[in-house]
Amino acid sequence: MVLKALMNSPQSASLFVAASLIAPSSMVGQETYDLVIYGGTSAGVAAAVQAKRMNRSVVVIEPTKRLGGLTTGGLGQTDIGNKTAIGGIAREFYQDIHHHYEQPTAWTWQKREEYRSGGQSRTGTSEEAMWTFEPSAALKIYNNWIHSNDIKVVYQERLDRVSGVIVSDSKPWRIISIRMESGRVFKGRMFIDATYEGDLMAAARVSYTFGREANSQYGETLNGVQTQHARHHQLKPGIDPYVRPGQPSSGLLPHIDPNGPGEEGGADRRIQAYCFRMCLTDHPANRIPFQKPNGYNELWYELLIRNFSAGETGAPWINSEMPNRKTDTNNRLGFSTDFIGQNYAYPEASYAEREKIVAQHRLYQQGLMWTLANHPRVPEHIRKEFSRWGMTKDEFVEGSGWQEQLYIREARRLVADYVMTQHDCQGRREVDDAIGLAAYTMDSHNQQRYVDANGHARNEGDVEVGGFSPYPISYRSIIPKKQECANLLVPVCLSASHIAFGSIRMEPVFMVLGQSAATAASLAIEGKVAVQEISYTKLNERLLADKQVLKWTGPKKTGPRPGLEAKSLPGLVIDEELADLSGFSMSGHTVWPWVGAGYRHDGNSEKGHQIARFPVNVKKTGRYEVRVAYSPHSNRATNVPVTIVHSNGEEIVKINQRKRPPIDQLFISAGTFEFKSGTTYRVTVSNAGTDGYVILDAIQIMPAK
Repeated sequence: MVLKALMNSPQSASLFVAASLIAPSSMVGQETYDLVIYGGTSAGVAAAVQAKRMNRSVVVIEPTKRLGGLTTGGLGQTDIGNKTAIGGIAREFYQDIHHHYEQPTAWTWQKREEYRSGGQSRTGTSEEAMWTFEPSAALKIYNNWIHSNDIKVVYQERLDRVSGVIVSDSKPWRIISIRMESGRVFKGRMFIDATYEGDLMAAARVSYTFGREANSQYGETLNGVQTQHARHHQLKPGIDPYVRPGQPSSGLLPHIDPNGPGEEGGADRRIQAYCFRMCLTDHPANRIPFQKPNGYNELWYELLIRNFSAGETGAPWINSEMPNRKTDTNNRLGFSTDFIGQNYAYPEASYAEREKIVAQHRLYQQGLMWTLANHPRVPEHIRKEFSRWGMTKDEFVEGSGWQEQLYIREARRLVADYVMTQHDCQGRREVDDAIGLAAYTMDSHNQQRYVDANGHARNEGDVEVGGFSPYPISYRSIIPKKQECANLLVPVCLSASHIAFGSIRMEPVFMVLGQSAATAASLAIEGKVAVQEISYTKLNERLLADKQVLKWTGPKKTGPRPGLEAKSLPGLVIDEELADLSGFSMSGHTVWPWVGAGYRHDGNSEKGHQIARFPVNVKKTGRYEVRVAYSPHSNRATNVPVTIVHSNGEEIVKINQRKRPPIDQLFISAGTFEFKSGTTYRVTVSNAGTDGYVILDAIQIMPAK
């Protein structure tokens, strides 16, 4: 057999050079397995368990010292989409989480009955699974799986990305073995790349991409540059972007892209922002106060402070409660934990360059936490809230509460014979070779900061579009093109457009795809065929036998129902997109009808610090009825304060948003008031003192009868 070593470097992504001819038996320190899994992420662990269940020899090679990727790295609030779409080994994980927290010994910093999870991750009283957890709990379960299944895990071994992939001299080619930087060699019949970066995939020279495609490439609408969708996690209007306000010669503030934003809907190489999913606590005995890091640069946070000065009142984080008075803390609002624009080089970067990028992200986030808790220019109520939190003493002990795993939301993506796109997400097409379901919103975080046409700082790249049913993921999207590598599967960096990947890229889905990849690999070994040639009928039968969910049988939804256009409604209708917002950054499309693209809500959090001010300008002086639009639900607030400023003063009205609005099932009257032409009045909706979710949609000004 003739072998090739694939030569790889970030500077020459298409170089393919034959190395010296080597016989496999001559490789020093070679280890042989049915399945070699590179990357001990959640997908890698699930794949290894499935391989063992199918009586295959398997090894997991994890470049770091910790198993589990983001699932053990701080992402404790599961991004679900729809719980019924999760089956197989993935569901077993959440069932094991449930069993773990049923034990009294699991509760060290609070009583079990004191813990209440919220949002999409709430665990119902009759559920056999639990969807929120501490990093240490997830790690314990994965380690138990490794031990009980007798799975070999090799830690701190990194792939030689330059010439460490040895392949056959045939087409399609087969990977014979992979060599680590240490010289250690792993030979396999099948290989799985379960890394977030797609390093094995790239070194194996299969087709891949990174960045955003143009909308025109796959006939999408949500790909490419998206300034028009930049409504959420946005900076307040009117912020000066220059170091010395009003002086362009002083230069832009740090991390504002001078080359942005680019052509609307056009392709670029920008990557959605990364962050650390922090595990925090407010328990004094377990808390490490936020520290000012060495290398702190105050100018990095000037835009944050200007955002507060421009009217932002909300706390810039999603601080989701986890067991034992801990959190999973994520990005929120216009300036938060996402280090926007500072990861473009990461997918193709060398290991050393990546370490620098990760270190810069950690420095940024440590400095951000200290700033929010201590800087005198930060509003007092924000400092007061942040200063009572800190890192945990009993999580990520070696890093004083800071983890090694950065949230790599997106890096490289395989380009296969089938590319998952927005059309799959929204049900306009459906594959016939499903290996699992995805169910989450098409979700991209911001990708750049730029200066808009008005000379102000803005964010771009955030897209949040959901409302569609769970949809199937194609087997063809996790295997290379038919003429390329015959024994490689890629369940994490799968073949998907940027915006479709934003829906698929959730940890439960990665576990599902890892299990399906290992099943396919085993069937390929059994049939002595390439992964592209296995029988899907056999694959489907085995996946169903292993309790994977492959078909959605519920109501078919292709996305949010179209909202009512403001101009089509009588009177003066002002959508929430035209209001001056402080907070209310979360979007909703669940309870129809609504005005415009959807509605917003307060997340039932930060009571008293989320406000929306609707401007009212009437053309003719007179009395007008003020109506407020909202979507009702049993979790809404019963006492939403609406303040109407009118020509005779102001009045506060409380609205019960659990009751269906009586006017066209959309509006409720807040009263009749006098307004004069030529004067701007305000209708303000607040979440102060409210007892549930506060919904923000639109107001309507009608001439009084």
